[in-house]
Amino acid sequence: MGKTAFMFPGQGAQYVGMGKDFYEQIPVCREMFELAGKASGLDVTALCFEENEQIHITEYTQIAMLAAEVAMLKAIEEKGIKPDVTAGLSLGEYGALTASGVMSAEDVFKVVRKRGIYMQEAVPNGGAMVAVLGLDTEVIEKVCEETPGMVTIANYNCPGQIVITGEEGAAQAAVEKLTAAGAKRCVPLKVSGPFHSPLLTGAGEKLAKELENVEINDIRIPYIANVTADYVKDKSEVKNLLEKQVSSSVRWQQSIERMIADGVDTFVEIGPGKTLSGFMRKINKGMKVMNVEKVEDLDKL
Repeated sequence: MGKTAFMFPGQGAQYVGMGKDFYEQIPVCREMFELAGKASGLDVTALCFEENEQIHITEYTQIAMLAAEVAMLKAIEEKGIKPDVTAGLSLGEYGALTASGVMSAEDVFKVVRKRGIYMQEAVPNGGAMVAVLGLDTEVIEKVCEETPGMVTIANYNCPGQIVITGEEGAAQAAVEKLTAAGAKRCVPLKVSGPFHSPLLTGAGEKLAKELENVEINDIRIPYIANVTADYVKDKSEVKNLLEKQVSSSVRWQQSIERMIADGVDTFVEIGPGKTLSGFMRKINKGMKVMNVEKVEDLDKL
């Protein structure tokens, strides 16, 4: 019998109205949105449901996305559905931590509010992220290594889609080389900083101080970390991995391949959008993929 994984998306999938039907129809979901507001000191329901520009600013995006993801997770758990393993892309790793029982919902909301602020502050001006399409990973890695300045891989999303990150000048120089090397397209991402690059090391260090006050519980459901693309064996590793995650590459493709190798054949994307489902089709078309984004998706699940 196959295994099921829950997976949680990261920044970029957010939109005004995400999770609103869960908030209106399911009491436990309303509790999660309200808890996110209390823990963060923000009006999270207004942020998620009313037209605003803040939802696309990192400092606010992260708590908004996580509130929606955790609310949807709780609705699934109320149905008695549990995963065999869980993982999340970047910010989404905090959804996975909640699903695994490693951190309480209140703690993940508090931590992610700070994470968003620290990442926003780390490089307020400059820096770039670019999605490189249709080029071998090894070529992209080599170009990054050989380009002067700071440019590195932020995300190993799926075959044919790698995101690079770093100083604006270095990223632009790398793009010229990658285009010459045969990249189909290089698409600049609308982000407010060079996330998952060593330029964010300071943000990770601040986050580590925040995590000192957080209780880490036993891992009830196995989860895979972005930094290692492998199972976290001991709860004592969690805080260090979360600190590193801010400035390290997100090994998403490798994480999915690890789960498939372990017998996972059904993947449930929980949260706004279908980004991770799109990646899955390029990583392995043979897997069953489902999405929970609207209340009616619960019945299909």
